[in-house]
Amino acid sequence: MHVEAILKGKGRAVATIAPDASIADAVDLLTQKGIGAVVVSRDGSDVAGILSERDIVHALADRGGQVLELAVSALMTRHVYTCQPDDTIADLMVKMTERRIRHLPVVERGRLAGIVSIGDVVKNRVDEVEEEASSLRQFITSA
Repeated sequence: MHVEAILKGKGRAVATIAPDASIADAVDLLTQKGIGAVVVSRDGSDVAGILSERDIVHALADRGGQVLELAVSALMTRHVYTCQPDDTIADLMVKMTERRIRHLPVVERGRLAGIVSIGDVVKNRVDEVEEEASSLRQFITSA
């Protein structure tokens, strides 16, 4: 199974925010969309960084409420791990586990093409296991 299969199921829409937007704007976006991370992009197709709820919470704990006035670029992770549509789900599980990351932007031909979260990967794996179990049940009852 490949990343493309997850994108077919969930779509390719990605919430993005400009690097010069405020952290308060990012919090609003995360809340409105019900998501845990937002891709930082100047034009909606490049990946300049990624900002997660965890990044914001850690900054609030360290610096207090004035963090909300900072630009997204001040807190974003600049070195973003990405994946491609033809990467396997198994490869994603390894990368997410080893790097301790929960979101991987999908990049195709140098452009943002989607995003995959750890929840998407887990859902995909659960669906695979349920399908395998169903096939085995059918095999057993037909024998």
